Order: sequence, then C-alpha cells, then structure tokens
Amino acid sequence: MKNILLLLICSICLQGCQPKDENVIQLVQEPSYSASLSSNAKYAVISTANSGVQLWALDTQQLKYTWHNETNQNNVIDTHISPNNRYAATLSKDSVALWKMNDGKSLGWWSLPSSGQSVAVANNGALLIGLNNGSVMSLDSVKGSLIQFLGHNERINSVALSADGRFALSGSNDQQAILWHATTGQPIHKWQFNSRVIKVALSQNGALSFAGDSTNDARIWNNQSGQELSRLNIKRRKMNFSAARFINNDSQLLTGTPAREVLVWQNDSGKKIATWKVKRTKKAKTKGAVVYSVSHNNIQSVTSISSNGLVESWPLLSH
Repeated sequence: MKNILLLLICSICLQGCQPKDENVIQLVQEPSYSASLSSNAKYAVISTANSGVQLWALDTQQLKYTWHNETNQNNVIDTHISPNNRYAATLSKDSVALWKMNDGKSLGWWSLPSSGQSVAVANNGALLIGLNNGSVMSLDSVKGSLIQFLGHNERINSVALSADGRFALSGSNDQQAILWHATTGQPIHKWQFNSRVIKVALSQNGALSFAGDSTNDARIWNNQSGQELSRLNIKRRKMNFSAARFINNDSQLLTGTPAREVLVWQNDSGKKIATWKVKRTKKAKTKGAVVYSVSHNNIQSVTSISSNGLVESWPLLSH
C-alpha cells in the first residue's frame, strides 16, 4: 500500500512540475494572412487581421513596429525579410511597400498594375513582385527603376530573389518555373511541370533553385547548368509547399506545408531526413494550420511560423 501511495505521489509531482515548452512562442491571438521569418530566425513579420503588420524580435519576444500599407486597412497578403535583416517588404493586392527594420521607417510605397500575389526583397532593397496577370516586376527602390518580366502567361504564385538581387525565380499557373536575370529581365532557364507551380525558392548565392507544383512534383536545379540536381522523394499522391528555404550551406532544403508539416530534405538525393508537425492553439477553430515560413539558425535549430500565430523551434541535430 505504501508503494502504491508513493508511486501516486511521484506521478502527481511529475505532472505538476513539467517545464513549459520553451520552444513555442505565441505572437498573436488573432487570425493572420501572412508571416515571414528572417534567415537567422531572429525576426518575424506577421500580417494580422485587425492589428496591421507587426515586426517582432523573437529573442526578446518584443513587438518592435506596426506597419500599414497605403491605408489603415489590414490587407497585406504576403511579406518577406531580406537575408541581411535590413529590409521588410509587405504586399497587398494593389500595392507593395518597403520598410527599414532598424527604425521601422517606410522607404516607399508603389501601386501595382495588376493584383499582387507574391513578393521578395534582396539585401540591397530590390523588390520582386509576382502579379495576377502573369507578369513579374523587378523594382530597384534606390534607383527607382522598374523592369517587367513577360515570360509567363498566367498568374504568378511565388517569386524569389538571390541575396544580391541579381537572380530572380518565379512559378506560375502556366506550369513553368523561370529563372531570370533580375536586372535585365532576360530568362536564363525555363523548367516545365505538368501542373501549376505553387512555391519557388532560391539559395542566397543564386546557385540553386527549387520549385514545387500542385501535385507531388518538387525539384532542385543547378542554376549554372540548368540541370536537375534532385527530385524530392515524396511518397504520397499530393504534397504542396507553402514555405521553402535552402539551409546548411545549401546542402539541405527546409520546407513547410499547408498541412502543419515542417520537413528537411537532402538536396543531392531528395531524401526526407526530418519532419515535425506544428501545434494547434487551444482556441483553433480548425484542425489545420498553414506553415507560412521556415528558417534555420546557427545553433542547428529549425524554426517555423504558422497561421495559428505560433513560432516553434526544433533541434535539427537530433535527426
């Protein structure tokens, strides 16, 4: 009887003394439309339904700035942070804005000729915008120059820029992924899919491209040769990607899906080497959560931010 009582007391102590999960941060309690992590997972930009676009410092969990595009309407559908953490871009259906992250000041606001879909920003503040009419706009915010790429003929779903702003990548409903010279608008390589391209990503040095379509076709290419490096070894009939980033000296690809998944892939083989599921909040009305952005820091920790307002981290070395 004493042994049973002792076990019961120990069990109660263990349940009551469990440490809180320090790898989960709740940034917002309201719905969000988009969110981006910085490449080192130190900052997050999140577009909320009612409180504007918020820039957070994740190490201190401090709200640094709140931004709005041209009006006080909360209509930003896509966001991006430059690799050097100097700039943040916010995109609504009819405008794009550029912000300085060190002081929160606006560097400009530009109206769009067609409905915006996706945005990326380089270390020099250059912007790349994918539009609903099938065109891609390259905007030099310093020089004020604008180049329009016209290689697609249907809606652009995703765009990406190299860190130096020299190379651009776009994916479209026309079933193509196109690599461009961002400063001239000239195409370098075109890659064909059998369904619409949902997500694209470029390595920071512009050496590798990734694109995934609306089924289970996801590929990585060498940008110099245009040759396919690998196809992700996807075992199921359908896997869409909502986030992608090259990590670990471009040896691996980190991805997120609309089905709460965060995954790591080996670039040379396409093999999946790690997977996690993001949490649901207690007040969540649906079982799902879209992984908006993924990142990887110098201490081998993988981080995600999702539509439930949670920032979550996992140790990569354990896999």
